Amino acid sequence: MLLSLSWLREFTPYKGSIDELSHRLTMVGLEVEEIVRPFTHLAPMVVGRVVEKRQHPGADKLSLCSVDTGSGESLSIVCGAPNVQAGQNVAVALEGTELPGGQVIKKSKIRGETSQGMICSETELELGQDPSGIMVLDDSLVPGTGLCQALDLEEFVLDIGVTPNRPDCLSVLGLAREVAALFDLPLYKPDPALQEDKSRHCPDEVHIDIEDPSGCPLYQARIISGCSIKPSPDWMRYRLMAVGVRPINNIVDITNYVMLEQGQPLHAFDRHLLEGHKIRVDRSRPGFKFTTLDQQERELNDRDLLIWDSEKPVALAGVMGGANTEINDQSTEVLLECAVFNPLDIRQTARRLGLHSESSFRFERGVDQANAPFALDRAAKLMSELGLGRVYQGVSRAEPRPCKPVQVYFRRERANSLLALDVDQNYCRRVLTSLGCEVQEEGGGMQVTVPSYRPDITREVDLIEEIGRIYGLDKTPEHLPKVQKSLHQEAWDSEYRFLGDIKQWARGLGLQEVINYSFVGMSDLDFLGVPLEGRVKVFNPLSEEQDVMRTHLLPGLLQTLKHNLGQGNTRLKLFEVARSFEQDESSETGVRENNRLALLLYGRRHRGHWPHPEDDADFYDLKGLVENLLGVFVGHEGRFVLHKEHPYLDPAVECICREESLGMLGRVRQEKARAYKARKDIWYCDLDLDLLQSLGSLSRPQFQPLPRFPVVKRDMTVVTPMELGYDQLRQVVENAGLDILEDLSLVDVYLPPEQQEKKLTLRLTYRHPERTLKDSEVDKEQQKLADLLLKKLPVGFP
Repeated sequence: MLLSLSWLREFTPYKGSIDELSHRLTMVGLEVEEIVRPFTHLAPMVVGRVVEKRQHPGADKLSLCSVDTGSGESLSIVCGAPNVQAGQNVAVALEGTELPGGQVIKKSKIRGETSQGMICSETELELGQDPSGIMVLDDSLVPGTGLCQALDLEEFVLDIGVTPNRPDCLSVLGLAREVAALFDLPLYKPDPALQEDKSRHCPDEVHIDIEDPSGCPLYQARIISGCSIKPSPDWMRYRLMAVGVRPINNIVDITNYVMLEQGQPLHAFDRHLLEGHKIRVDRSRPGFKFTTLDQQERELNDRDLLIWDSEKPVALAGVMGGANTEINDQSTEVLLECAVFNPLDIRQTARRLGLHSESSFRFERGVDQANAPFALDRAAKLMSELGLGRVYQGVSRAEPRPCKPVQVYFRRERANSLLALDVDQNYCRRVLTSLGCEVQEEGGGMQVTVPSYRPDITREVDLIEEIGRIYGLDKTPEHLPKVQKSLHQEAWDSEYRFLGDIKQWARGLGLQEVINYSFVGMSDLDFLGVPLEGRVKVFNPLSEEQDVMRTHLLPGLLQTLKHNLGQGNTRLKLFEVARSFEQDESSETGVRENNRLALLLYGRRHRGHWPHPEDDADFYDLKGLVENLLGVFVGHEGRFVLHKEHPYLDPAVECICREESLGMLGRVRQEKARAYKARKDIWYCDLDLDLLQSLGSLSRPQFQPLPRFPVVKRDMTVVTPMELGYDQLRQVVENAGLDILEDLSLVDVYLPPEQQEKKLTLRLTYRHPERTLKDSEVDKEQQKLADLLLKKLPVGFP
C-alpha cells in the first residue's frame, strides 16, 4: 500500500517527521518497506514566465522566447510548441537538468539561435498524455518557484507492507486511523453530503436482484447523468500518479481515487450500454466465456460470480469489468456500482484465471460493508463537485445479509497479565476508542463493540494485542511467563512439530535431507508415466522445465541423484519432506496439497570400510526403513502387498497400515533410471505423511510389565509355492488365537535352484505370563499351528 504523506494529513494533522512516522508504523506491524519521493526527477524544474515571443528567423515552426526564471536575467529558449504565448507561466528545464527520459538539457544553438533551456510539455515531464503543446501553468505563480512546489506535488510516499489480516489498512483512511491512534490526533472524514437531482429517482430506474446472497451480501448503485468524459483535474491526476495509479479519465480516476482513500472498490458502467432496468448478481455457467476490460476472453465455471444486466453479463464480480459496458469518450450516463463480495469467491476466481487487480486484492481480504454507502456517496459527490454530471436522487440497493457487529468482553487485568504491563482502565478505553471501538463499562471490565472494518478482532486476546501494539511492542518490558504443561503428550501439537519429528527420525537413521522446487516439468511427469489428471499448471513458469506443480516427488529426487552422480558421489541415502499438488475443486484454492515423505537409496549399503561388506542397498533396506517409521510413529507393523503394474516402479509394493494405503515403495524401472545416469538400482519410497500423522494420533502407548518367566523358542520350516508370501503365513498364525504365542519372525529363506518352491523358516516365541511353560505344552501348540497351516494354505513340511 502506497501512502501519500500529504493525503494522510487531510485525514489527521500529523506534523512530525517522515522518519518518525515510518518507525512508529513499522513498530505496530505496518512495515514501511521504502520511503519514495515520486517526483524527485522534477526537483530541478522551475516556473518560468514567457516575457516575449518572436518568430525564429531560421524556422517557420519554431519560436524564440525570452523567459524569466527568477534569476534576474531572462533566458533565450527556442520552443517548437504551437501554443506558447507571451505572458504564460511555463515549466522550464534549466541547463544541466536531466529529463525523465534521460535527456540532459545543454546550452546549444538551434538553427543558428542560442537556446539556454527547454520549455516542457506534460508528456516530457511524465505528468500527462498531451504531447500537443507545452504545459501552461497558473498565472499567479512567481517565476523561479520550484515546479514541485508550484504544482503541489507529493514529496513523500510510504510503501507499506500490509499483512493479509489487516484489510482496513489498504486505504488512506485506515492508515490515518492508525496514525491518529499512535500520536493521539483527531481523525477527519470527508463530508459525504451531496446535491441530488430530485427530478429523477435512482431506485425507479434500476432494480437490484441478488440471486446468491452468500456471494454478494450487499450491492448498491447510483446514476450520474449529463457526464462529459475528459481528463481529471491536475491535483487528482498528480495524486494518483504519486501512488502508482495511471490516470485514465475523470470517471475512472474518481473510482480509483475513492478506492485508495476509503478501501472500497467501485466500478462505473456506461448506462447506455446496459440492457433493461435491472442489475442481477448471479453465478456463471460452466464453460461460459466472458471478455473483460483487458480485451481477453476468459472461460468461467459455475463458481465464478458475475454481474448481469437484463440480458448479458457485464462484469466479473470483484475482479474486472466487462469490455461490453466500458466507459468511453462518448459515455454520458454512468451507473456507479459499490458492492461487497465474498472474499473466498473472489480469491478463487482471481487465482484460477490469473487475473489480479487492485479491486480483487481488496475484495480477497474483505472490505468494510458498513462503510460502503459512505464510499458510494463520496464518489458521487466528487463527480458532482467536479462538474461531471447530475446525481440522481436515492440509491438502488439490495442487502440480503446485513453486517452484524461483533462484541467482545475486555478485562484490563487480563491485558496486564499477558502483556506484562500496568496500564489503567482509562488508557485501555482511549486506545480502543481511538481505533474505532465502542466501549461500555460492564462488571469491572468493558463490553467492546468491534468496528466492522476490523474483521481480525474476534476475541479478547485480539483486543489485548491492540493495546500492546499502540503502547509499543518495542517498549514492552521483557518478562518470562510461567508455563505449565502436562508431560503426557497425547498427540502432535501441530503439523510443524510432526514434520520436524519426521525429519529428526530420518536424520537419526543417517539419511540426508534434500529440498527441491515445487515446480517440475510436464515432460518429467510424462516420462515417469504419471497420469495427466490432476496436474496443476503454472501460469507464469520460471522456465519450460518448471511449468507444472509436482504431483510426485520423484522427479526432483532423480535430478538430485543425477547431479550427485555427476559430482562423483555414488552412495546416496536421501529423504525429502515436501508437498505434492493436485487439482481439487472442493479446495479453497482449487488445489489439494498433501505432505509426503520420499526416501531414495542408491549404491552401497555401507561405506565399504572393514568389516562391512561392499554390497549394495536393496529392497529390504528400504522396507526396513518403512517398518521402523511405522514402529516409531504408529506403533504398528503394517503389511506389504506386491503390485504388478506401476508407472515407474518395478517391483512396486504397497504399504498398508491399519487397512489404509500409506504409499508405494520399490525399484525405479531400469529404463527410467538410466535416463538419470544411474548404473545401479534406485530404491524409492513415497508415503502419505498426512495419513501417517492421523494414524499416529490414534495410537496410545501403553505400559506393559516386564516379563518374569522365561521364553521358549521353536523353529518351524514350511515348504511353500513361490508365489506364497510370508505375510499370508503370519496372518494365519496371528489369527490362530494362541494365548501363549508372544512373537513370530522370519529367520531364513531358502530358494532352490529349480525355483519351483521355497522354504521359509519361522521362529515362534512362547511365554506364559504367570508360570514357566512345559515342553509338552509348547509341543502341543506347535502341532496346532502346523495343522492349521496345512489346512489353510497350500504348504507342506520337509
